[in-house]
Amino acid sequence: MFANDKSIDNLTELFKEVKKYLKLQGEYVKLDLVEKLTILLSTLTLIFVLIILGTMAAFYLSFMLVYVFASATGSLVAGYAIIGGILILLAFIIYRLRQKLIFQPMVNFLARLFLDDSSNNSL
Repeated sequence: MFANDKSIDNLTELFKEVKKYLKLQGEYVKLDLVEKLTILLSTLTLIFVLIILGTMAAFYLSFMLVYVFASATGSLVAGYAIIGGILILLAFIIYRLRQKLIFQPMVNFLARLFLDDSSNNSL
């Protein structure tokens, strides 16, 4: 089919280059995945630490507010009841707004992280 050995050599070189290209693309995909997983895990770690610190701060602030309400109402039990009611109301509000406050930002973050290729084009 080929008239000379030069065409066969060119075809062999092309095959080697395609094989090398596919290997490099595989390595690129691995590196890209590692980068994105690192960003995801570091973000999750940061959120976890912030949640723990925020919970601790809310715990101490709620005790402070209990004593403020206790001095205003004259009863420690009333202060605990007011804070308990506020926390239940806050939990209900967060539950009602969970799509807007939790799910949608998470979906946007993951979509930007895994589907956006604009950062790769700028290199």
